[in-house]
Amino acid sequence: MILLLAAAAAAMPVPATERQIDYAGFERLTHTVRPQRAKRRVSLARFQAMAAREGAVILDARSAPAFAQGHIAGAINLPLTDFTAEALAAVLPDRARPILIYCNNNFRNDRAPVLLKAPPVSLNIQTFINLAAYGYGNVYELGEIVDFTDSKVGWVSATG
Repeated sequence: MILLLAAAAAAMPVPATERQIDYAGFERLTHTVRPQRAKRRVSLARFQAMAAREGAVILDARSAPAFAQGHIAGAINLPLTDFTAEALAAVLPDRARPILIYCNNNFRNDRAPVLLKAPPVSLNIQTFINLAAYGYGNVYELGEIVDFTDSKVGWVSATG
């Protein structure tokens, strides 16, 4: 009887929502990525040294309006909400390229354009996980909290 039920269940089509919205897969992915992310959080000095290397890119996954208001010098913008295989391939065609990420929660200022998010949903976490899911394995994350007005940060602002 159990074998018949298992065979019947295996033959049943998987609902589209389970194919396209996979929470269990997300949980597995976060579990897999966690130790890698822990080793890839770097100081501001290392972040900047890595960014200066040929081929490295600073990716800012905040919204386009927030990016336009200010960002780390040299960063490119692809909002997390726009991450698809195609969009990432257009901006980052080399999946082995060093990618450096940061988010609002790396800044202590808590004012536009870097208002703090709830820590469990800070953009760094989502960006790191998403990049891993799309096959980008050379991602590093700013691991410090800094003041964006500090000249060492290299912040560029629409207001000057």
